[in-house]
Amino acid sequence: MERKNFLKSLMVGAVSTSVLVEACKKDTTSPTTTTTTSTSTSSGSTTSCSVIETETEGPYPTHTPASYVRSDITDGRTGYALTVKITVNNSNNSCNALSGALVDIWHCDAEGNYSEYGGSGTQATNYTTVHFLRGRQTTDANGLVTFTSIFPGWYTGRATHIHVHVYNSAGTSLKVTQIAFPEGTGTALAAVAGYTKGMTGYTYNATDGVFSDGYALELATITGSTTAGFALSISMSVPA
Repeated sequence: MERKNFLKSLMVGAVSTSVLVEACKKDTTSPTTTTTTSTSTSSGSTTSCSVIETETEGPYPTHTPASYVRSDITDGRTGYALTVKITVNNSNNSCNALSGALVDIWHCDAEGNYSEYGGSGTQATNYTTVHFLRGRQTTDANGLVTFTSIFPGWYTGRATHIHVHVYNSAGTSLKVTQIAFPEGTGTALAAVAGYTKGMTGYTYNATDGVFSDGYALELATITGSTTAGFALSISMSVPA
């Protein structure tokens, strides 16, 4: 199913949580177009390369992505350390690494708040003048970008996630997607356990309005611990 394009700007004033959650959901009226190509490995076997799903930018997209070219995006926010490694491949070129691509990421803090927004019913705390947990990097020869951040918290109606927007070197949008986190006993999510507010009321991937129709291509691998910090890795294919 095709993902719903989110509102171009936030409504002024208080907006109810139910409206916010509904707006984050996918469009259920249009079919999904998924591109899959086949690549041959050195052993002669053939593997498939599927383009990662398109998702909404969410209610809190970055205002000026090019302003935040940096690898460390913490900006003083406290939380368990998280290293984010994203590898971008070109589905239109046998899924070879896509170098020179621009990759923006953004996510909420430990309390579930986003920078650049706030002061309304959707996020009571006003963070409109700060830019924490947002940043841009350019992929290297291996299609890799690395960010230093903190483990995201959660907010009502959404599973823990990270937003990703990939552009080509000229700034043309290639893909807007999101990263999902593994759940269950022994996972990083269970170790963090919602930070101080716990997991009561948490929305899991299966019932999340964005991930509920499938998130296999968006599911990251996460290793580490609350004491040593966590490392997230994911490989995503986009048409470039």
